[in-house]
Amino acid sequence: MLIASDTDEPRPRRVIQFSGLVLTGDSLKAVPYTNIWVRNTRRGTTSDYQGFFSIAVRERDTLRFTAVGFKEINYVIPDTLTSNRYSAIQLMTQDTIHLAETVIYPWPTREQFRYAFLNTEIPDDDNERALRNLERADMKERLEKMPLDGYSNFRHMTDQHAQRLYYAGQRPPMRIFDPFAWGQFIQAWREGKFKRDD
Repeated sequence: MLIASDTDEPRPRRVIQFSGLVLTGDSLKAVPYTNIWVRNTRRGTTSDYQGFFSIAVRERDTLRFTAVGFKEINYVIPDTLTSNRYSAIQLMTQDTIHLAETVIYPWPTREQFRYAFLNTEIPDDDNERALRNLERADMKERLEKMPLDGYSNFRHMTDQHAQRLYYAGQRPPMRIFDPFAWGQFIQAWREGKFKRDD
C-alpha cells in the first residue's frame, strides 16, 4: 500500500509581474503597440510607443506576442524564478509578405471598354448643364468671389514686403506727383470716362 506524501502535491503556481521591452531583432528598435496575450485566457496587454509592457502572469504561462509585419512569438514563463518580478527583452523578427500584383479593369476586356466608350450617349440635360456652368460671365463672377489660396496669399505678402524693402531708409514716392499717372488721368478725362450717365 502506497502512502502519498505532502511533497507529491503540485506546488501552486505563483503570480509573477512580468515586464520588458519588445524590440526588432535586426535593428533593436522598439516595436510599438505589440499585442501580448496569455494563451487559453482572456488576459493580455499592449506595449506602449517605446515597446514597454507589464502584465501579471503565472509560472508556466505561455505568452503570445503579435504585431503587424512581424512573426508571432511564444514565450513560456519559467517556473524556476526566485522572485515575483521578472523582466525580459523580447526580440521580434520581421515577416515580409509579398502579395501578387492585382490589376483592376472597369471592363472585362479592352474591346468592351472601347465599345462602351464610343457608343455611350451623353444626356442632353447633362451637356447643357455643363455648358451653363462654363459660361464666361459665370466663370468671371466665381473668379472674383473666390478667396486667395495659400500660394496667392504668400505671393501677395512677399510682394508687399519687397516693396517696403525697396524704399527702406527713404520716403516712398506719392502717386500724386507721378507725371505718368497725371498723363493717364488727363487722357481719361479727355475721353470722357468720368462723365455721369444721368
